[in-house]
Amino acid sequence: MSLDSLNVTSTYHRDTYPAISPSKPSLSQNGRAVLITGGGGGIGFEIARSFAKAGASKIIIVGRRSAVLDAAVVKLREEFKDSTPAPPEFIAHQGDIGNDDSISSLWDFLNSQGIFIRVLVLNAAHVTPWGLDTLKMDKRELMEGFDVNVGGNFLMTVKFVNQPLRPVGQQLNLINVSTAGVHMIPAPNQTPYTTTKSAFTALIGRIADERPVEDIQIISYHPGALYSEGAAKYVDQNLLKWDEMALPADYAVWAASPEASWLHGRFLWAHWDVDELKADKEFSKRLKQEKGFLRVAVQGLKDISIDALLNKEGHNKL
Repeated sequence: MSLDSLNVTSTYHRDTYPAISPSKPSLSQNGRAVLITGGGGGIGFEIARSFAKAGASKIIIVGRRSAVLDAAVVKLREEFKDSTPAPPEFIAHQGDIGNDDSISSLWDFLNSQGIFIRVLVLNAAHVTPWGLDTLKMDKRELMEGFDVNVGGNFLMTVKFVNQPLRPVGQQLNLINVSTAGVHMIPAPNQTPYTTTKSAFTALIGRIADERPVEDIQIISYHPGALYSEGAAKYVDQNLLKWDEMALPADYAVWAASPEASWLHGRFLWAHWDVDELKADKEFSKRLKQEKGFLRVAVQGLKDISIDALLNKEGHNKL
C-alpha cells in the first residue's frame, strides 16, 4: 500500500504550495514569539525558517546539542538579516525535554527575559534505534521514549499554557509534529516510538476537547517522509520517494493561523490539500458529526458520551 492511497484529498502534496506559503498575508506571524523543540536541524530548522518568512519577531530553537543550535542560529541570522521591517531575533537554548528540571529552566529563562511565547511547536522526539526486538529492550530504554514523547511534551504544554506573561484572554497556538506511524504498521522496532507518539497525539487531542480554540488552538500533523539526519543513519536515500522539508515546515505556519482553527484538536497529514479539505462538504460534515474523526482512538465503536452511558437502564448506579 502506498502512502498516496491514504490521502483524503485528490491532491497529494510532496512540496510546499501557495495555500500554505508563509508569505501569504493571512498566515502572518508578525509580532509573535515562536518556540520550536528540536529546532537545530532537520524539520525543526526548516520550521524556524518558515516562521521567519512569516514575520515572527522572535524564534527560540531548543535542543540538546549546543554546537548544533549555535550553528543553526548563525545560518538563520545570515539568511534573514535583511528582512523588513526588521529581522527576527533568533535565540538558541540548550535543553532536554526528557528532563523536568531542564524544561523548568527553559521557561524560567524565557520569563526572566520577558519573552511571551505565542506559538509552541513540539517537534523534538525520542526515536527507537532500528533493528531490535521490542521485547528484548530494557524497560528503562522503553520508558525513555515515554519520558520525552509523552511526559516531556506534556510538561512543555503545561508551562506554555500557564506562562506568567500571558495576557488575559490571549489565544495560544500549539503544533504537535506527530507521525503517520500512529495508524500504520511500524517500521522495524519502531513500535515503542509510534506507541509514544500515538499516546501524546491522543492526549493532546483530548486536551483540545477541554480547551476551546479561542484559548489554545491545537493541531497535530504527520510531516511526511523526510530524509533527515536521523533517517540517514538507518535508511538508504534511494529507498523511498522523500518529501521536501518545505512542505511540513510551511504547514506548521498554516496550522498556527486562524485558517486552521476549524481543525482544532485533529490529526492531519501535511500532504492533504488544505483548500480541498475546506471545500469538501462531506469532510466538514464528518468533523461536526463524528467526534472521533481524525483523532487517535479505538475505531469501530459508536461515539457515546459518559452522560448517555450513565443514563442507560442498568447503568445508572455506576
